[in-house]
Formats: sequence, C-alpha cells, structure tokens
Amino acid sequence: MEASKTRSIARVLTYLMLMLYAVITVIPFLWALSASFKTLAEISTTGLSFIPEHFTLDNYKYIFTSEQMFPRWFFNSVLVGVSVTLLNLLLNSLAGYSLARFDFPGNKLIFFFILTILMVPDKVTLIPQYLIIKDLGWLNSFRSLIIPAAVQATYIFMMRQFFISFPKELEEASEMDGMTRIGMFFRVALPLAGPPLAAMAIFTFMGSWNEFLKPLLFMSERSMFTLPLGLNTFKGQYISYWNYIMAASMIFTLPALLVYVFGNKFFIKGITFTGTK
Repeated sequence: MEASKTRSIARVLTYLMLMLYAVITVIPFLWALSASFKTLAEISTTGLSFIPEHFTLDNYKYIFTSEQMFPRWFFNSVLVGVSVTLLNLLLNSLAGYSLARFDFPGNKLIFFFILTILMVPDKVTLIPQYLIIKDLGWLNSFRSLIIPAAVQATYIFMMRQFFISFPKELEEASEMDGMTRIGMFFRVALPLAGPPLAAMAIFTFMGSWNEFLKPLLFMSERSMFTLPLGLNTFKGQYISYWNYIMAASMIFTLPALLVYVFGNKFFIKGITFTGTK
C-alpha cells in the first residue's frame, strides 16, 4: 500500500510539472497568435491580452500583398521542405532495406561508415559542403539545399533497424506469389513501415523548414531566400511593427505545426505483425 501511494504521488507531481511546462510554453504562442490579429496601436496599449478588441486580418493581407518577396519565400520553403522530405523517405528507406536484407560485400563496412557519420556534428562539415557546392556552381540554387539533404545517416540507421525486425515470412510469401524484390519493397515492406516513415517525415520536414544557417550561406539573392532567412530580413525591415512580425511568424509556424498535428497519430502508433491480410 505504501509503495502504491508513493507511486501515485509521484505520478501526480509529474503531471503537475508537465502541465506547468505546457502552460509556460503555450502562453507565448497564444499571445503571438492573438497579436497577429491586432493593430499595432492595440498591441502597444493593451499589454498582455489574449483576445483582440478589434479583430483584423489586415496584417496577413499586408505581408502577402505589400511585401512582394514574402509569398516567394513561402513558396521556396514549401518546395525545399517537400522535396527534401520525399527524397529522404525514398532513399533512406531503400538504403536501410538494402543494408538489412542483402548480404553483399562491404555491407558491414558501409554500416560502420554510417555509424561514424552519426558521430560527426553537422557544423563540422558545413564549410567543406559550402566549398563543394561552390565548385559545382550550385550557389543561389535550390539544389544546394535539396541534394545534400536528400540522404541522412540517422534515418538510414533507423530504417535498417526497422527492416531487420521486419518478418521475413511476409516477403517469402510474396516471393512465392512471383513478386520481385522491388515489388516486395514497395508493396509489402514500405506500406507496413508507417511509424518510422512518419517519424522520418515529421523530423525531416521540420528540420528543413526551420533551417536557417544553410540558406544564409548558400543564398545571396533575396528571391532565393527560404522563409526563416526571409523572416529574419523581414524583422529587420519592420523592427517596430509587431503586428506584421507576429503575422509573419504565425505563417512560418503553421505548416510545421500542421505536419506534426496530422502526423502525430502515425508517429506514436505502434505496429504489430500477428499475421497477414
């Protein structure tokens, strides 16, 4: 009884701490969301209020109509984020499946090399990456942001570990039906790899969407900026116009938030292999 009571108290304290952390985290976001629908005068005079007295969409209208580059920055971020995510889903899955299923010469050496890459911080390879991209003539090009990020060692490792535990009986049954190895991958293995694919898609898209340093190094023309870099420029231009800055910040936050909200159920969903359908 005493041990059970102690566990109950610990659980209650844990929930209270998590609720406190959630409140502290959510309040700034709610204020920013509210401020994006306020006028500058109301933001300056009402203080910490969460309900706009004079609800307006003029801030969003202004940044999309008067700031000519903002729609372009938004499009650039969507293009890069979606391209990087789709390429990672395909290439990392293929690489992980190959390492898990094929016993070819150099398999273990390649896997060891991938583990070694995981130990190297991204910032260490940033300057060599810049020099290579410069020599290839990819500066001020979407290729500089998409192609180097198309494959990531972390997710190759993750997909390899998933496919190692994937039941071979499903593939053997498909092989008996005359399915090729490519068919097994795309029609059997990949559809059942929902949870790791969802996790990869969420983290890859959010990482690409929030990337600031690489666009800063690789892009010098304003028309090629992604939204994080463009938003930094926007804040410098409208430093005292908090209504426009909050509206721009909400537009930047919304896609990543939607990806997480709609992908979360797939991210946390488990998968069991108790038979075939």
